[in-house]
Amino acid sequence: MSFKAALEVDQEVPESWSSYMTTVYRGRKPPSISSYDPEKLEAKAREVTKKNEAAFLYVFGSAGSCSTDRANRKAFEKWCFTPKMLIDASDRNLETTLFGVKYKSPLLLAPIGVHGLLHPEGELCAATAANNMGVPLIMSTAATRSLEDAAKANGDGPRWYQLYWPRSEPLTLSLLSRAKACGYTTCIITLDTMCMGWRPYDLDTAYLPFNHGIGIQVGTSDPVFMQSQGTILKGDQQSPYGGHEYSKIPYPFDPVACDSAREAGDEFHTSLKTLGRNWSRQIHSGLFRTWDEIASVRKHWEGPLVLKGILHVEDAVKAMEAGCDGVVVSNHGGRQVDGAIPALIALEKICGDSRIRKAQIEGKFTILFDSGIRRGSDILKAIALGAQAVLLGRPYMYGLAISGTQGIEEVVRGILCETELTLGLCGFNSLDEIWGKREEVMDKLELGFYN
Repeated sequence: MSFKAALEVDQEVPESWSSYMTTVYRGRKPPSISSYDPEKLEAKAREVTKKNEAAFLYVFGSAGSCSTDRANRKAFEKWCFTPKMLIDASDRNLETTLFGVKYKSPLLLAPIGVHGLLHPEGELCAATAANNMGVPLIMSTAATRSLEDAAKANGDGPRWYQLYWPRSEPLTLSLLSRAKACGYTTCIITLDTMCMGWRPYDLDTAYLPFNHGIGIQVGTSDPVFMQSQGTILKGDQQSPYGGHEYSKIPYPFDPVACDSAREAGDEFHTSLKTLGRNWSRQIHSGLFRTWDEIASVRKHWEGPLVLKGILHVEDAVKAMEAGCDGVVVSNHGGRQVDGAIPALIALEKICGDSRIRKAQIEGKFTILFDSGIRRGSDILKAIALGAQAVLLGRPYMYGLAISGTQGIEEVVRGILCETELTLGLCGFNSLDEIWGKREEVMDKLELGFYN
C-alpha cells in the first residue's frame, strides 16, 4: 500500500527511509551517537576516543594542511536547491540501479581500513549494519578482519571489494578469487594510494598501525601471502595473525605497548611486525601502476570493475576505454594530496562531459561519488550533478567509534531519512527525477554563500 493510500484509509503508512524520523520522535530517546548533526557526531567520536586519540586522528586527519578535506565540504555550498510547490511527492523512494542491480538507496559504505582501531569487533560491525539496512558494504583490503569473516557477518547483504593493488600478480589473483568466492560482486581498484600521502597528524606521533600488523588481516588470512612468509594455510585453516584468533590483535592499539612486547622477546608481536612490513611492501609499495596494467585485473575479474580516485575528465574517459564499468570520483577524502580539486567540482566537470554523459545514459558506464558527504542534501546535490550513487566515509566511522553496529546504523538511517525528506520537500518523488538535471534542480551560487 502506498503512503497516500494508507493515509486515505487511516492505516499505518509503509516503512520508508523517512519514517525513521517518526520512529525517533516516538521513541523519545536520544540516539546512542548523541547527535545526528555531523559536527557534533565528530566531536562525540573525538570525546569517546580521548584515551586513544591517535586512532581518532588517523581517521579524522588528511594530507598536509587538510585543505582538500575542507574544500570537499565547502564545495557543496556552491549549489542550492530551488524547491517547487504543490507537487504530489507523498510517495517517494531512493532506489537506484547499479550494474543491473536495484538497491534501496544510493548510499554505500565506503572502503575504509583498520576499523579495529575504533572498535574491538572491527569490520564485523559495518558488515552487520550494512546487512541490517540493505546498504552495500565495500570491504577494504586494509581491514582488521578477513574477507571471509566480514562476508559471514554481512550475511545476504550486498557487498563489494576494494582492492589495494599488490605488486605480486599471484597475490592479486588470490585476493580476487577469495572475494569472488565470498560473494563480493563488484571490485573497486583504488588508484590514488600507490604510496601514502603526507599526513602530519600521523607523522607527528609516528602512528602507522600497518607497521605493527594492524590492518593487514586480509593478508594474514591469504594463503598466497602467508606462503610467501613461510606459513602454509591449508583448506579452512586460519592464520594466528588474523584469521580467527582476533583476541590476540591488540585493542585498543598502543604502538608503545607493541614495541615493548617485541623488546621483551614476544614472538607473536615480533612476527606481526614483520608481516605488517611485508604486507605494506605489497599494497603501499610506492610502485605506480599504468593504464596498460588495468587489463590484467579486467581479465581476472568477471563482475563490474570500478576505478576509485578519478578526478580528471580524461582519466574517466580512459577508464571507459580500458574496459572498466565505472569510476568513483574521489580524492580519498583529502587524505592523499593537499590542495587537490574538491571532489564535487571534479564530479561537475566529469559528468558535464558529453562522452561520459552519453555512456551513462546508455547504461555503459557508472559514476559514483566519494569525499565530502555529510548530509542528505549532499547526496542529492551529487545525484543532480550526475553521480549514480555516493560513498559515505568518516561519519559512519565516527558512529562505529561511539556505539559500534548501532552507531553505524543511526548515522546511515539518519542521513538517508534526511535525503528522502529533502527530495520530497523539493518537489520530487524519485532520484530519476533529479539525476543529472543540475540546472533544473539547483542554482549555482558564489562559493561560501551559506557562511
